[in-house]
Amino acid sequence: MSKLNEYYSRLSDEDRILVSHIADMISICEKSYCPKFSVFLDERQTALAQSVINERGFVQYSFYGGYEGASRKVLGVFPEYCEDVKFPVSALTFKYRENDRLSHRDFLGAFMSRQIKREMLGDIVVGNGRTTAFVYDTVRDVLLSEVTKIGSVGIKAEEDDNPDIKAEQAFSEKNGSVSSLRLDSVLALAAGVSRGKAADIVKGGGVTVNYCTVESASYSLKCGDVFSARGFGKFILDSVNGKTKKDRFHITVKKYI
Repeated sequence: MSKLNEYYSRLSDEDRILVSHIADMISICEKSYCPKFSVFLDERQTALAQSVINERGFVQYSFYGGYEGASRKVLGVFPEYCEDVKFPVSALTFKYRENDRLSHRDFLGAFMSRQIKREMLGDIVVGNGRTTAFVYDTVRDVLLSEVTKIGSVGIKAEEDDNPDIKAEQAFSEKNGSVSSLRLDSVLALAAGVSRGKAADIVKGGGVTVNYCTVESASYSLKCGDVFSARGFGKFILDSVNGKTKKDRFHITVKKYI
């Protein structure tokens, strides 16, 4: 069994369909010499897509969500010598009075009530009196023409060719020492639980690393790995800062807020 087939065997049916679709995108691109694009992928799906790309050794690709730091992104795969290809993503700005408070849920509900699937919608960045949504080109005109009111709030929608979005992720930081960079050891520090409890959480399927479920407590983390534990939140192993005299690792873990 190849590494990719072994990887497939651990996936849900939904994830297998996605992985198969990404592999098909690459094959069609290579045969037809035409760029291919996915729908919007969330962070877990992006990680799955990246695993397929890595396994295939494909290098002509990029992920795009409309701005740096986007959570939901479209995958584009390109033939060699392909230049200046535009992703099928539009930025729409919705303006309203600053004292009208609208949430991400309000906008998502308004969009999906138009029979638009979630996979056609990227990030929705909500601000005071102004919200920017990144959407697939195929649903752009519907949203521009039909979203004129959300609840009792009047909305003015327009396409924005140069959205000024700055993603600012807040963290809380924890420093400490661990005996190793095993997942259970680092999780115990991050979540403030015993190593045995951390191991049980991992073995119970409650932990993801880089958005993929990991059930081995001995899995070794590296700097930059993002891991989440059900009920405890989302973390990143920010740095490994040398060793103590007792050969323990000094590490810094950040929790997403």
